[in-house]
Amino acid sequence: MERRVAERLRGTRGPLGLEAHAFKVGWYNAVLQPAFHLPYPDDTLAFVVLSTPSMFDKALKPFVNKERLKIIRDPVDQCISYHLSRVKEKFPDQRVDVMFDYEILPSRKPRFLAQTAAHVSGAAYYYQRKDVKLDPWGKKKIYGVCIHPKYGGWFAIRGLLLFPDIQVPFLEQPAPVDCVSTDEKRIELLEQFNFHWQDGRYRDIIAVKERYSEEQKAYFATPPAERFRLLGLTQEAQ
Repeated sequence: MERRVAERLRGTRGPLGLEAHAFKVGWYNAVLQPAFHLPYPDDTLAFVVLSTPSMFDKALKPFVNKERLKIIRDPVDQCISYHLSRVKEKFPDQRVDVMFDYEILPSRKPRFLAQTAAHVSGAAYYYQRKDVKLDPWGKKKIYGVCIHPKYGGWFAIRGLLLFPDIQVPFLEQPAPVDCVSTDEKRIELLEQFNFHWQDGRYRDIIAVKERYSEEQKAYFATPPAERFRLLGLTQEAQ
């Protein structure tokens, strides 16, 4: 069942520059405190959805052109929301719950921890302070970051698709590719991400096969309120 669902997702989301990686809810819940658990049985089938560098041209720009006359607040969030919500149409006989990376609970906690989901699914390796043997940071707060074996840091985790009626007790957990394998490189990665994230160098911690286009880099480097102009949107579209 998992394979059939994955193939259908690949056929519909793949051409949009989106990747979907399967996991069991139990894998995710097992590594987190109860406050962050997903409220589903352990064997429930779920997918974490990533946007790859090609999403900008394959999904975002066509979406903006199509929706030009409607109200657009955050083009990327609305584009992802539109396409993931349409997944339900592909599975008319199944319940499909969708969670987005930007959703916040009343407690102010994120609805799900995106990087943890990417790691347990095998989509990307979540490098954290605990992965460094000789910790050089003392009492500094150090945030972790996911690295994709193909795209490095040139990708984003956008949401979850959950299939509450599909249980996959025999699904085998793939290990994420440990592509930043030395202590030296992991320290460099976490240093760049925590203290120099604006320049984006952490994204190229490994040799990548694809990265954001110059147009896409300019878009994400621009303050949100000014991004509409880059997509050809007028002020009224906001």
